Amino acid sequence: MKILITGGAGFIGANLVTRLHKDGHNIRVLDTLSPQIHGSDPSQSPLRQQIEGKCEFIHGDVTDAATVSRAIDGCDAVVHLAAETGTGQSMYEVARYSHTNVQGTAVLLEAIAERKDSIHRVVVASSRAIYGEGRYEIDGKYVYPVTRHQEDLANGKFEPLCPDTGRPLKVVATDENSRIQPNSIYGLTKYTQEHMTLLNCNALDIPAVALRFQNVYGPGQSLSNPYTGILSIFSTRIRHGHGIDIYEDGEESRDFVYIDDVVESLVLSLTNPNAAGHAFGIGTGIGTSVMDVAKTLVDLYGISVPLTVTGAYRVGDIRHNFADTTKASNLLGFTSKVTFREGIEHFVKWVLEQPIQADTYAESVESLKKRGLFK
Repeated sequence: MKILITGGAGFIGANLVTRLHKDGHNIRVLDTLSPQIHGSDPSQSPLRQQIEGKCEFIHGDVTDAATVSRAIDGCDAVVHLAAETGTGQSMYEVARYSHTNVQGTAVLLEAIAERKDSIHRVVVASSRAIYGEGRYEIDGKYVYPVTRHQEDLANGKFEPLCPDTGRPLKVVATDENSRIQPNSIYGLTKYTQEHMTLLNCNALDIPAVALRFQNVYGPGQSLSNPYTGILSIFSTRIRHGHGIDIYEDGEESRDFVYIDDVVESLVLSLTNPNAAGHAFGIGTGIGTSVMDVAKTLVDLYGISVPLTVTGAYRVGDIRHNFADTTKASNLLGFTSKVTFREGIEHFVKWVLEQPIQADTYAESVESLKKRGLFK
């Protein structure tokens, strides 16, 4: 196939390019080379260098219709990864996130509609952020808690409670039929991307697939972007010998899925006819607490730094979410293969081969604080 990958120079995109090139496909990448990901000199970006010689590269913006039209021309399939990412940042850069994620998807879909007879598959990257809080259970019934009350968080009550009875809930795996209720602008725009793509492609009779990624990590992810996730943030601080602030009580959990597994899910979405028209949760099905992440990283780096449970919280953060992998396994044929321990060992080994990045954690927190989004 000849495949257009928007955002193909990003973390997931670069690894997908490498895999599809190895499999013999003809790849074209459209990417704006955002400085937040690639630095001030994109030519020195490891991710940009990773795809060199493996694809045709177009430096441009997914919101520019002429550029997108040129990029998609002659392609058989599209993988739409281009997006602004980061839940906290999305809450104060609303226009930028909405423009890139929503308007960019609209421009791409218009270009696809003009070539409906030649595009045979579209895959869009969605996110577990569309669910907000994950799925919980009480008395044999599923419950989907809304955003936690700031008064509760300020008093150290971090676990979501049953909205009807105020009783504690048991967290369970979040499946694809769980309630859609994003807690952030990022989550809202990702669901908009997903829904627009599936709706429009269905109307055009083009097979489309949406993948709701959990927390993707692995070698190659940006270590300088303070919005890319806790593995990068914690790693940079540990290597500087700086202490780690643990939000809430450290027991909040996430489903960490390794980059090679994510790439495999994308390949299956491009090739498995049974996947067409569906959305899939992509994760391991296992939640790992933030405290366990911090302790594991400190152990693997062999650098002792204080881990301080601060009780602080970010407005819009969720407590727990991990994927129900049943549908992805049965219909897509996807099952994650890399355990968190295996993946984080690969990640740490790679990090130790990289230059130590500037620690910009404090600046990112200050940006949230001055807008009342960090308490």
